Amino acid sequence: MGYLKIVSYLYLVVAVFFIYDGVMKIKTEESYVLSFLFAGLAVFMFFFRMRFAKKMQDKKRDN
Repeated sequence: MGYLKIVSYLYLVVAVFFIYDGVMKIKTEESYVLSFLFAGLAVFMFFFRMRFAKKMQDKKRDN
């Protein structure tokens, strides 16, 4: 079960990277929309994975 939680936090690291990339692109007047889109997707995946890990843990505890 530790694997799912580690992967979840890696999504947060990826989100921080894409937010940083988006801010740097704003400063250089490049297209930044895709960077923020990927950051939003990574944050969504973090919460999705955490919810899935909790659901699996509850299921394992009930059995």
